[in-house]
Amino acid sequence: MDRRKFNQLLVGAPLWLLAGRSFAAQVSTMKEVEELQNSWKTLLADNADIAASPTPPLTRPNAEWKKLLSPAAYDVLREEGTEYAGSSPLNGEKRPGVFACAGCALPLFTSAMKYDSGTGWPSFFTTIPGVFGTSTDHKIIYPRTEYHCARCGGHHGHVFNDGPRPTGLRYCNNGVALRFIPKTGKS
Repeated sequence: MDRRKFNQLLVGAPLWLLAGRSFAAQVSTMKEVEELQNSWKTLLADNADIAASPTPPLTRPNAEWKKLLSPAAYDVLREEGTEYAGSSPLNGEKRPGVFACAGCALPLFTSAMKYDSGTGWPSFFTTIPGVFGTSTDHKIIYPRTEYHCARCGGHHGHVFNDGPRPTGLRYCNNGVALRFIPKTGKS
């Protein structure tokens, strides 16, 4: 077994086992995942202040981003930082609703796509279609897939192949990069 596979097994296996237990009763087929992706607007609050489409791309100078975002959100979204595990109140968020980009309000995930991965960060097994771009991050021992908002380019986290069935994916998101909009009203 090569070092990369060993590291992935060592780190990913316990997380996958935890994730599988908390997710198994929710969604069991890819058809159900597609239905969640296509019906995401049913969890959107009336009159929610969101950007419904990833186009046109949003560009701002760094000085403007610094004025618009908290220092923690700026660090994650614009500098590709990472918040401390367990520090986001969104990790425990369980109400019906939509998670949008804290930088540009593009809807990214719904509460029906969220699961408890046991990692300390909000985690999702799928996304609203077309909302993320990806790149390869080489900042640690092995390459990881980073994902970023298709509208503003903000860094959200990394996607791993140790998530629950049926997707097998874990979108490990920084909570500070998200804004939660509960179904019952604005956040």
